[in-house]
Amino acid sequence: MEVKIGIAQLPKEIIIDAQETADEIITQLKNVLGAENGLLTLTDSKGRRVVAVAARIGYLEFGQEHARPVGFGALAAA
Repeated sequence: MEVKIGIAQLPKEIIIDAQETADEIITQLKNVLGAENGLLTLTDSKGRRVVAVAARIGYLEFGQEHARPVGFGALAAA
């Protein structure tokens, strides 16, 4: 799932293809917002981790849960 993370006072947003669902990410953010120096940690589809300071997160934007396949590989799978 594509997730866009807006960070306070930064003009560029972080875009990640997260393995977690939207509900899991929201729950994790709620938990770390209450902690001192809380960090939101997400893992992308290739196993890389993105860490953001929870107090600096301005917004999260969630894309489609499962994107439709595109290209010739999609035709072979059908």
